[in-house]
Amino acid sequence: MKSSPGRRSAIKNILTGAIAAGTLSSYKPAEQKPYHLKGNINHAVCRWCFKDIPLDTLCAEAKAMGIKGIDLVGPNDWPTLKKYGLTSSMCNGAEISIPKGWNDKQYHQALIDNYTDMIPRVAAAGYKNLICFSGNRNGMDDETGWANCAEGLKKILPLAEKHGVIISMELLNSKLTHKDYQCDRTEWGVTLVKKLGSPNFKLLYDIFHMQMDEGDVIDTIRANYQYISHYHVAGVPGRHEPDDTQELYYPAIMKAIKETGFTDFVAQEYLPKNPDKKIASLKEAIRICDV
Repeated sequence: MKSSPGRRSAIKNILTGAIAAGTLSSYKPAEQKPYHLKGNINHAVCRWCFKDIPLDTLCAEAKAMGIKGIDLVGPNDWPTLKKYGLTSSMCNGAEISIPKGWNDKQYHQALIDNYTDMIPRVAAAGYKNLICFSGNRNGMDDETGWANCAEGLKKILPLAEKHGVIISMELLNSKLTHKDYQCDRTEWGVTLVKKLGSPNFKLLYDIFHMQMDEGDVIDTIRANYQYISHYHVAGVPGRHEPDDTQELYYPAIMKAIKETGFTDFVAQEYLPKNPDKKIASLKEAIRICDV
């Protein structure tokens, strides 16, 4: 996405504390017209999309509008979330990077070490979701990718099962944003879930990414919901607000998710078009997705 900061660099900056340095410890959200959420969806928001807003500010505003979780934050930021009664709805900090993942054996030991350290920390903090990535293909065929991922992940899944932590591999598009990424189709991810056969390995279904690479979002969710632990929301094209300016009709998608009996988190992961109205934009996105 040339027009926006890269997700990888944004997450890296957050984890190293660059954002935390500007937090406001006593922020109080501005008065907002009350909007009562229906309670069917557990809403969250991805930190990196609002990285220029101090975390205290984002947490206070999120809490005020009924959001329950902040996605893609690591241990350094968990105390701030706890201060506002929010959960780390999708933890990170164990991965190496999006291109360097479980499908490449040269990264296995580093990943095993990272996840062995992070899984107990996630559980001790009272959280349960931890992200991971397949990595890029680099000429690798599907069978090799599945075999390599399974070999490495089997080394950490007993620990995840022991601590009740779900390792969630994100489905990302390889068409534009993450070229050459291997877990770029729901079918590919579901095949890996089945090969592993653990209730503690599932998929993070990113609706934006899967609309770009395969489409047929609602039917795909209905057919594969049992393999999905988490959802990300953004509009297509452009990764902006999930409103009526783009091709996905989110009220119908959210209704389909609700009808599967899903009770975990749906996180907003879009880039607000107006930099001066980000909080108002987030509130509207939550309203649209609250069914």
